[in-house]
Amino acid sequence: MLYIGLMSGTSLDGVDGALVDFSDDGSVRSLGDAYIAFPASLRADLMALQSAGQNEIEREALAANQLVGHYADCVAMLLSNAGIGPDAVAAIGAHGQTIRHRPELGFTRQLNNPALLAELTGIDVIADLRSRDVAAGGQGAPLVPAFHQAIFNLPGHTRVLANIGGISNISVLHADGTVTGYDTGPGNALMDGWAMRHLGQPYDANGAWAATGKVLPAMLAELLNDPYFDLPAPKSTGRDLFHADWLQDKLSNYPQATPADVQATLTQLTAASLAHAIARDGAQAENVYVCGGGAQNASLMAALARQLPGMTVASTQTLGVAPSQVEALAFAWLAWRFTQRKPGNLPAVTGAAGLRVLGALYPR
Repeated sequence: MLYIGLMSGTSLDGVDGALVDFSDDGSVRSLGDAYIAFPASLRADLMALQSAGQNEIEREALAANQLVGHYADCVAMLLSNAGIGPDAVAAIGAHGQTIRHRPELGFTRQLNNPALLAELTGIDVIADLRSRDVAAGGQGAPLVPAFHQAIFNLPGHTRVLANIGGISNISVLHADGTVTGYDTGPGNALMDGWAMRHLGQPYDANGAWAATGKVLPAMLAELLNDPYFDLPAPKSTGRDLFHADWLQDKLSNYPQATPADVQATLTQLTAASLAHAIARDGAQAENVYVCGGGAQNASLMAALARQLPGMTVASTQTLGVAPSQVEALAFAWLAWRFTQRKPGNLPAVTGAAGLRVLGALYPR
């Protein structure tokens, strides 16, 4: 019952992999994790595919082949570290790289070549994990709340799981066993883009640069004025909305703002939009557990804690799961659910017409 999950998210930094053992009793045990960073050239190609351009079909296909090469390297690393061969793994859950997310138009597109991944690894691949939910009228995102419920739920207690990747989302695990969740808005994507522009670095390590600036209240208020934040759930978003041009348009009213002050304000934007969602839908929670790259940003974690007095804000490490592993584990879980022909979505979260088995099989 060994499965591999592969996840590369909107941060475009690389692929996280996890090797997971799913037992018949429903318990989940991580047997190892791996990370493969994307080269700058692939990151640039993936970023360019986020918006319309010339020769997109060929560019997308070539980028998918490069992406899958890194996916295969990640799988090889996981197998080598565990001392096992491909025959020991039932399937790989491969998310792919989201390049367009437009559920309101009836599609979401994750760049991938699962046939090539099956060929390179000799393992069955479960891919295209979002489109069935979209076909059923759902957002196709977020998908992780079902996994969060499976492994983090504590009966009789309300918990919030906050995933801060390029985009942030929450899962509210209510005391009565119900689950709500949605994308809350920007996570690291805007901060990372700003750090690359002004520091030449892919991210603001530990939020150290943001800590040198000051939050600009008027700018923050304008950023938070985007209609997305007040939309009712179900809802999901991505770089289709929160991108560099969106930010630049907002910043045009603040020509005197220093780059560090903008970074501090973007950090507060992520914290404030998350906190607003948590206060609205998870007010009964005592604990907020953070996963994703944002859990490594001390400035962001401190800002979120200040926004949520009375709640304990900590990483999922306190629950025994490294914050960098949670999403990869989730896509291994979705592959396991597919092989069991069990649904992987939560209609209350995505808005789909009902429970659906997610994914498509590419045999080895």
